[in-house]
Formats: sequence, C-alpha cells, structure tokens
Amino acid sequence: MAPEGTRETEELNSKPVSLGKKLENEGRTAYLSALRVFKTMNKSIFAILIVLFVATFISANDLDHQVAAKKAFEAHGGEKLKSMRSLVVRGSAEISGSPQVTFPATFSTIFSGDKYLLEITNPFQPLRQVSDGNSTQSSLPGFSLPPVTRLGLPMLQRIGDEGFKVEPLPEKFKKRPGFRVVSPEGFYTDFLVDAKTGAIKSYESAFEIDGRLVSTSVEVDRVRDVDGVKIPERYSQRLELGQFTVYVTFRATEILVNSEMDTSIFNVR
Repeated sequence: MAPEGTRETEELNSKPVSLGKKLENEGRTAYLSALRVFKTMNKSIFAILIVLFVATFISANDLDHQVAAKKAFEAHGGEKLKSMRSLVVRGSAEISGSPQVTFPATFSTIFSGDKYLLEITNPFQPLRQVSDGNSTQSSLPGFSLPPVTRLGLPMLQRIGDEGFKVEPLPEKFKKRPGFRVVSPEGFYTDFLVDAKTGAIKSYESAFEIDGRLVSTSVEVDRVRDVDGVKIPERYSQRLELGQFTVYVTFRATEILVNSEMDTSIFNVR
C-alpha cells in the first residue's frame, strides 16, 4: 500500500494527463468535424460552380443565335420588314448545270402573306407555281416545290410569329455566326450573317420532292433598300438534285414593297 502522500501525488500527476487527453480528443473530434463540413461545403460549392458554368454556357449559346437573329431582322428592316404586306421581285437569271450549258431566263416572285406566285421563264422548262395560302398548283405535272414562303428570306419576316422557332445552327457550321428558323410545318432555313452588321450573307435549306432530298444554298451578293426594307438584289443559288446540280444567278431589276396588286393572281385553278 502506497503512502498517502505518494497517492495524492499520483492523483495530482494523473489529472493533467487526463485533461490533456480529453482536450486532445475533443480537438481531434472538432478538427474532423470541421474537415467533414469543409469537404461537404467544397463539394456543394463545386457542384454549384458546375451548374453555374453549364447554365452560363447554355445561356451564352442560346444568346448567340438569338442575338444573330435579332440583328439580322433589324438589319433587313426590323418593324418595316415585319409589317410588309407584299413584295414583288422581277429580273433576269442565268441557269447552268451538267453538262455545262448556260441559258438565259427571267423570273418573277410575288408574295402577300402566305400567298405567292413564282414564275421562271426559259427556253427549255418554264415553271409557274401559285398558292392561295391553302392550295398549291404547279405548271409541271407531278412536280411541286415546297411553299416558297417557307424557305429563304421570307422566313426572316416570320421571326416572332407563333409556331416559328429560332434555333442554333447545326454543328457543320461550327462557330460561324447565324441561326436557324423552323416553320410550324418543319421547313427550315439556316442563315449565316455578317458578324458586324447582322446582314444575311447566305442561307441554306433542304426539303423533299417526290421522296428525294433536295438541298439549296444561296449567296447574297448585293441588297437594295426599298422603303426601309433590304431585299436581295443580286444572289447566286445552288440546287443539289441528287444526280445533278443546278446553278442560277439572279439579278433583280424591279423590287416593289407594299404595292397594290390584283389578288386574283393567287387563284388556284
């Protein structure tokens, strides 16, 4: 049995040791808890940053084509383009294909809302197609183009209308500035624009005729300002018809905006 003094000394010596361990254990527990909280916060913060980055990327992507569409719309007349009731374009054309034969032609396009009249006169195969907005009639038996009001520049006027969607360009255009407009029926046109002015530089479309895929692309060389609306005056078009390709150069000699006209020209007989 240890002397009383020795026992008291051991108790006194043991108390600091127990207290130290207790403090050490509590400190370790607090550190581990803090570490867990820090890691959890880090994961949460990282996840939030990922979400914000993706959202920013998507918004930037979405903004790019929306901004391009708005600039193009404004560059070609804005509200004057939107309120345009009718458009008449007449002029000459040169048509070439394979074999390399070029022949002259004249053309006339008349638009009024969803109604239109398209005429191409040439020595070999004249074409006349008319639509009253509901029915379409072509001068070529068994052949009819898609509604010309659903392809190319007429689609620009429909931006903001119900059922017409503005979408990003497909991947093949990479990072070129532009946008796609899709009609309620599924027809589309891909527009490429001048990054500075917003003006349409070119556009492409694809559609089916009798089960065959036809693609077309247009390069705009010059536009004419008519009463505040900018309409292509000179442009080149390529038509990919599967087994052969047709090239047409158009030169407008007359462009009329909101002119009076006899609406009977749109009658389908």
